[in-house]
Parts: sequence; C-alpha cells; structure tokens
Amino acid sequence: MAAAKKPIRWHIAVFLAPAVIVYTTVMILPLFGTLQLSLFSTGPDGQVFVGLDNFRTLLGDPRWSASFWNALWNNTWFFIIHMAVQNPVGILLAALLSSPHLRLRGFYRTAIFVPTILSFVIVGFVWKLILSPIWGVAPSLLDLVGLRGLFEPWLGKEEYALTTLGLISVWQFVGIPMMLIYAALLAIPDEILEAAECDGITGMAQFWKIKLPLILPSIGIISVLTFVGNFNAFDLIYATQGALAGPNFSTDILGTFLYRTFFGFQLQTGDSNMGATIASMMFFIILVGVCLYLFVIQTRLRRYQF
Repeated sequence: MAAAKKPIRWHIAVFLAPAVIVYTTVMILPLFGTLQLSLFSTGPDGQVFVGLDNFRTLLGDPRWSASFWNALWNNTWFFIIHMAVQNPVGILLAALLSSPHLRLRGFYRTAIFVPTILSFVIVGFVWKLILSPIWGVAPSLLDLVGLRGLFEPWLGKEEYALTTLGLISVWQFVGIPMMLIYAALLAIPDEILEAAECDGITGMAQFWKIKLPLILPSIGIISVLTFVGNFNAFDLIYATQGALAGPNFSTDILGTFLYRTFFGFQLQTGDSNMGATIASMMFFIILVGVCLYLFVIQTRLRRYQF
C-alpha cells in the first residue's frame, strides 16, 4: 500500500509571510540598493558604472582615506571600551544580583536597566550638562570629595572626548549584558550547582569554575551584539558632539563620517555614491566580524552548552 502523502503545511508560509515581506522591504532591498549605488558615480551624463573605483578612492585617495581610517580606528576604540568595561561590569553585576542573599535585587536590576530605554538625545544632552566646565555639576561633585583638581573638560579635549563618550555609552547600555547574563545564570540547572556544593565548591569559586564556563555561549552572543552595535553607532556621537564629531574629528566614527558624506554638512556637498561606499564598507566589516564569531568562536563554545 502506497505511503500516505504528507500534507503541505501552508500555514507556515502564511505566518512567515508578513515578517519576510517587512524584512525584505526595510532591510534586504535597501542593502542591495546601497551596494549597487556604491558601484556608480554621478557624472554629467547621470549615473555611470565605475566598478570598485569608489572603494579605491575611499581607501587610497588621501582626501578620503585619512578620514576613513581615523573613523575606523575611533570605531575600534569605541568597541574596545565596551568589550573591556561594559561586558565585564555587566557580568559582575549579574553575578551579584543573582545572589539569593542580596536584598532589593529587583530594584537594583530596574535602576541599572532604566538608562537603556532612554533616548540618545536625552542621554547626550544630560551628560553634556553634567560635564560642562561652566555650568556642569561634575566639578562641584569632585570638589565635595576633594578631587576638583582631577576635573578636565573631557568632552572638549581630543585625547579624552572619545573615551568619555564610550564610558557614557557603557553607563547607558550596561543593563543589556547584565540582564542577558542574569537570565543565563538563572537557567543553570540546580542539580549542577548542588553537585558543586557537595564537592565543596561554593561562593566565588563556584562562579569561576562552574557558572562562568556554562554562560560562555551567552557571553559570546553579547560580544557579537556589542560588535554590531558599536560599528553601527551614530546617535550618541551626533547628539553630543554634532555631525563634525569634534573636537577636530577626534570622536568621528564611521556613522558620522557616513552621514556627512551622504547628506553633506556645512560646506561639504553630499555624495550619495561615496556615502554608499562607506556604508558598504561598514557592512563588510560587520559581516566579517559576525562570520568570524559564527564559524570560529561559536563552534568552540558549543562544548560548554548544557
């Protein structure tokens, strides 16, 4: 007797169709449009196909390459600050808040996570007021503890501005890794922790030897999200330092460089083709970083999954 024919599950396509249509419309089509635009140049006769010439100009022409490499390095430093400060602090906070002996854990989690939902404009404006050497409260607060001599106009000095903005961003978003790691810690089976206690592994030793290896996959996901988010950063720099990313382009990142190039700013005329070229480079950088994580790092972290 012939085997019964499996029914076609049309409902799967029906439920997926809205998400696929929206994602294709707002993500896939603009992406291919940007990549296509980067291969053309605007001339007297309109759009002319130039192949990879725009990329050669961006990377080799001194008028463009200096700004591009400066923005790329600033983006890299912005990412390093988040990886070196935000994620370890988030892990530490999650470990502390997961302790059953800590009182008011819910209040602390909420207070730390609240800045995450604030607007970039509000965060940038408030921190500019706080750090202002004229009307800011930072000099007075440092004076109260006898450290007024340490105050500098951190947002106004080239050597401090980008690091200061990175730490402001850490303050705003440290709640995200904290909550993700907190959820990962709660998901660890009680049997594993009870077995560790039977072997005499408790306290911080239990965290380092048992919990930390088990949450490594979550830490890997947080790291790749941090990478993607930082190389797409724009809002805080623009809200705080403006499109010129001052002082003297010391806080210029790929996002602000793209904005000025594509739309133009002050005396700079907008160039949609070169703007698309910068956007394409940002896409390729993020793509390489994500692929490196997926095919190299994640495969090694799977051994720690339970």
